[in-house]
Amino acid sequence: MATNLTVNILDLADRLPDNWLIGCDSREFSRIVDRLFQEITQNQARETPPKICLAEPEPVQFLASFTAARAAKCSIFLCNPNWVKPEWQQVFDLVQPDLILGQVAELEQKFPFLTFRAAGLRSCDRAASEFHSPEFWEIDELTAIVIPTGGSSGKIRFAIHTWDTLTASVQGFQQYFQVDKINSFCVLPLYHVSGLMQFMRSFTTAGKLAIGSFKALEAGEKCDIEPEEFFLSLVPTQLQRLLQNPDTANWLGRFRAVLLGGAPAWPELLETARNYQIKLAPSYGMTETASQIATLKPEDFLAGNNSSGQTLPHAQITIRSAKGDILCYNEIGNIAINAKSLALGYYPEKFGDGQYLQLDDLGFFDKNNCLNIVGRSSDKIITGGENVFPAEVEAVVRSTNLVADIAVIGLPDKDWGQVVTAIYVPANSEVTVKNLQAAIEDKLSKFKRPKSWVIVEDLPRNSQGKVNREQLQEIAIVSSSVNQ
Repeated sequence: MATNLTVNILDLADRLPDNWLIGCDSREFSRIVDRLFQEITQNQARETPPKICLAEPEPVQFLASFTAARAAKCSIFLCNPNWVKPEWQQVFDLVQPDLILGQVAELEQKFPFLTFRAAGLRSCDRAASEFHSPEFWEIDELTAIVIPTGGSSGKIRFAIHTWDTLTASVQGFQQYFQVDKINSFCVLPLYHVSGLMQFMRSFTTAGKLAIGSFKALEAGEKCDIEPEEFFLSLVPTQLQRLLQNPDTANWLGRFRAVLLGGAPAWPELLETARNYQIKLAPSYGMTETASQIATLKPEDFLAGNNSSGQTLPHAQITIRSAKGDILCYNEIGNIAINAKSLALGYYPEKFGDGQYLQLDDLGFFDKNNCLNIVGRSSDKIITGGENVFPAEVEAVVRSTNLVADIAVIGLPDKDWGQVVTAIYVPANSEVTVKNLQAAIEDKLSKFKRPKSWVIVEDLPRNSQGKVNREQLQEIAIVSSSVNQ
């Protein structure tokens, strides 16, 4: 007999309209769900459901696999199909999955302990008892949905979510935007929280989901939807590229809202979006909170507000001192959160029993109760006893229009403690360090201006626009040693 969990998930899928999955075959989605559900469950002779790594690059197959695995009460570990062997080795060492869903024939060549089991389904050829950590299965009884997060270090770790934490995020979104059915246009990776939550919003509210390619959108190919009815999610580098085409920029202006997150946006980018009357909704959130917990309403953005907006109904955000005291308006401190959408921990360990999770992010609330992000405490540069936040320097350099991309870090220095170092992609071949220094001279205090400038062809960013700061350190150190 099917459990309530199974019935609820499959019923949700059955209640969706035939055209809910735009740009894909909705009926094919249902067929794949049914087939995979049977394949996963028909040979389940174990006390606990299997742990599944979902590594599927094709969107419909991914969503159907996710739904079937959820209905089968499996713990699902979302994986990036583009990971290379060292990254997959991290995953296998940490997760030790029982099954792998997806097009992973290449993994069988790299990892011989993977054996073919069924179409699209692989099984790890080891005893199940080797895999199951008793400490984790207390969490897994809730059927974990485990989402990768690498932060800025590049090391893979997984945030442990459940159906309840993800749907709490959806409900907070519904209340904040006062919308019943949520229609989403997704051009972000589905294995990432930013893509998965677009599916969750549409799937659980019987809304429509359009899945498109960002490259196609950048090339001017628009999805066949009525943008006024849809929410679109982008990261700042994507928005920057789309704004270079006036026709695409005007099309973005028709969306109900364009959610912007994943990395800090710079003032000039926001101003350009405002000039096109794009109903931008800058947001603050992370994998650990199942996407945004603070969002600026589009009407406030168009009125000139550049903050991350107010806290969503399902979350609580406080700004705290180093001692844990709650700070007042306009006082900068560490961001601390508590939310119904908060992850249970990082696999395989749960978070402690604290009343809130304190983050490395620094920010403050203004008198309109809007959250303003300053930067990360760990990214802060201390040079000659002065504090420098990379986001401020990066924003000023971007505003010169002399760079296509930039990141600022601190390098060790025997005299200054750290020196402010800019790693940048010049906007054209005529840009020089002297040009850049002259352009920011009256915009930044002397101690905030980069003392070292490193030219690169591209910055090491992930698909969400986050810079790998460890790689930046290596690039800058190599450059400085070469130039000595």
